[in-house]
Amino acid sequence: MRAGRVAAYAALFVLGAVVGAAGALVQGGFFPAGLLLALLGAAGAFYGGARAVGTKAGAVAPAVGWLVAVMLLTATRSEGDFLFGASPRSYGFLVGGMVVAVMCATLGQRPQPTASAARLGK
Repeated sequence: MRAGRVAAYAALFVLGAVVGAAGALVQGGFFPAGLLLALLGAAGAFYGGARAVGTKAGAVAPAVGWLVAVMLLTATRSEGDFLFGASPRSYGFLVGGMVVAVMCATLGQRPQPTASAARLGK
């Protein structure tokens, strides 16, 4: 059972990295729809990971993958090429993705109330 959970977290990490790289490419090309699409994709990966695994760590694993991919793509290369420019669009994607990650990671996984708890008023 533990190996399955570790494999799920690894797959979610890779999914987050792919979503981060795809979002980095889409957000600048089709502004503002591309930015919204990139952030919705990130939110889907983060929240979907939390729901699929059933823990908050399920949202953290793709968020870490997203962050690693995005940070690697923000670094300039020796040729002077870069993927993110110093524009409000790029900062909106970076900050917006981090905010979405924190929101999805802090959402509580509340269990459904049982019939006995409903009778007791809990």
